[in-house]
Amino acid sequence: MSQEMLEPDNIEQFERQMDRMLHSFFPHEHRARPRLWRPPTDVYETDDAVIVKIEIAGMNPDDFRIAFVDRLLAVTGVRQDVDAKLSYHCLEIPYGEFRAEVFLGGTHVADTIEAKYENGFLYITLPKSKGEHRIPVRVQAKAE
Repeated sequence: MSQEMLEPDNIEQFERQMDRMLHSFFPHEHRARPRLWRPPTDVYETDDAVIVKIEIAGMNPDDFRIAFVDRLLAVTGVRQDVDAKLSYHCLEIPYGEFRAEVFLGGTHVADTIEAKYENGFLYITLPKSKGEHRIPVRVQAKAE
């Protein structure tokens, strides 16, 4: 089996195709199983902060649960599909429970973390700690 076949995106695409096929054969009996999904996430840095940008349209600001513990930022929630559908032709937009996790090195000022939601993107700004936390390391010469 090639490496390409094992990629997570290919597995999810295969699962969606199987769900569509089963639904077309058994429209009333088959229901796609709910599964946790991960929204597309960008992480980038400025001089003063680390920014986490998550693409998650169709939500309200109160729909997100955000936690930052031990340098792990976790964003969870549920995106509801409110549209009534008589039959499916193509389903590529994930709905249901989601989780995005990002491990962030460095130190951040946890009590000043900000989040804003606009135009379908959730932006989380984690200010960098101003104090440098350097640990001195002494290099020893190898004895010959």
